[in-house]
Amino acid sequence: MIPVDPTIESIESSVRSYSRKFPVVFTTGKGPLMLDEDGREYLDFFCGSGALNYGHNPASQKQALLDYIEADGLTHGLDLFTDAKRTFLHRFRQVVLDPRGLSHRVQSCGPTGTNAVEAALKLARKATGRRTVVSFHGGFHGVSEGSLSVTGNRALRQSSGTGPHATVFLPYPDGPAGPFDSLDLLERMIDDPYSGSEIPAAVIVETVQSDGGIYCAPAGWLRKLRELTARHGIVLICDDIFAGCGRTGDFFSFEEAGITPDLITLSKSISGYGLPLSLLLISPELDVWEPGEHSGTFRGNQLAFVTAAAALDHWTDPGFLAHLRVVQERLAAFADTVYLQTGLVVRGRGLVLGVDTGDAAYAERIQRRCLEDGLVIERCGREDEVMRVLPALTIGTEDLDRGLDLLLRSLHEEARHAVHAD
Repeated sequence: MIPVDPTIESIESSVRSYSRKFPVVFTTGKGPLMLDEDGREYLDFFCGSGALNYGHNPASQKQALLDYIEADGLTHGLDLFTDAKRTFLHRFRQVVLDPRGLSHRVQSCGPTGTNAVEAALKLARKATGRRTVVSFHGGFHGVSEGSLSVTGNRALRQSSGTGPHATVFLPYPDGPAGPFDSLDLLERMIDDPYSGSEIPAAVIVETVQSDGGIYCAPAGWLRKLRELTARHGIVLICDDIFAGCGRTGDFFSFEEAGITPDLITLSKSISGYGLPLSLLLISPELDVWEPGEHSGTFRGNQLAFVTAAAALDHWTDPGFLAHLRVVQERLAAFADTVYLQTGLVVRGRGLVLGVDTGDAAYAERIQRRCLEDGLVIERCGREDEVMRVLPALTIGTEDLDRGLDLLLRSLHEEARHAVHAD
C-alpha cells in the first residue's frame, strides 16, 4: 500500500472516514477508473458513494462545463433567473418529468442531499399542519438535525445529541430480522384512536436502502404504501438520493412500482459530474412555500446545472438504455454465481448489489484485498458487513467483468484464509 502523505493526516480532522478505508492518494479519474499519484490504476465500484453514476469526467459533461466556464458563465446565482438554470429545468421537464406524466415543481435546495430532506420534512409539516413523520428501520436520510431525526442509525443520532423528534420508526418490509408487515401495523396505528399515535404528516422511504445493507422494498409493498398514504392525506416522500438517477435501471427508483410520490428528493448523481446539487420535486398542490421561506446561499449550483442538463442526454440515447439492461443482466448473473460458489446472500436491484458476508471483520479483509488488487469497493449494512457493488452505469462490460472477477476472487481467497486459520 502506498503510504499517505502524513501532512494530510496531521491537518485533516479525525472525522474523515473513506480515506481510512482507502489509504491512497488519488489524483485523476476517467470513466470507471481512478489513478493514484504513482500512476497505479484502480477500478471504481464506489462511484463517490453514488454521486458518480456516469463515471469520472464524462466527456460530454466535461465539455459543456469547460465551454460554460470559458464564456464566463455565472458560477453563483442563488435563485436568480439564469440561463444555466433555465436550460436544466427545460431539459429536466422534457426528458424526465413529461414522459413520466409528472407535474412536480422543482425546488433547488442547499448543495447536499440532507438539505433536500430537510426541505421535504419542513414542507410536509407546513402543508398538513401535522408533525409526526414515519420512517423505517435501516433508513438513512442525512446527518443534519431534521434528517437525523428520521435516520435509523442510533449511533449517528446519539453523537449529535439528536433524538427521533416527532418520528415513528417502523420495520422496513425486509431487514436483518426478516420480513415484516409494517403497513398493517401503520394502518392499525392510524385507525385506532387509542393507539397513542397521531396521523402522520409524512412517510419517508427509500425504495432501496443503501446504508442499511442493500434491502429493497417490493413493488407491491410500495403500491400499498402509496394507497394508504393517499387515503389518509399523508405526504409520501421518496428519498431517491441514492437509488435515483438510474441506479435501479429506471431514472427514478419508484417507477417499477408504478407509483407517484408527493415529494421526491434528488442529489448525488443529479449533477452527473459529482458537483454539489440537490433538488426537491414537489406536487403542485403541496407547493405552499412563502417566497424565501426556505433558502440558502448555495441553493442552485450553476456549474452543476450545466453538467446536469448534459447528463440528461443519456436518457434519450437508446444505446445507453440498452447498455443499462446489459449491465443489470451481468450483475444478476454475478449474484447467482456468488451464491452458488460461496453460499453468501446477495441482495439488490438494477445496478446495485449487496453481498452479505455476515461478518464485519471478514468484509473488511475482503475490502482491503480488493484495494490491493486494484478495486475500490465500499461496505455497508448495520455492522459494515455487506460488500456494496456500485459500478458506473456507463462502465464497459470488460471492465465490469474484471471488477466482478476481482471481488469474487477476494471472496474465495478470504474464505480459504478463514478455513486455514481455523
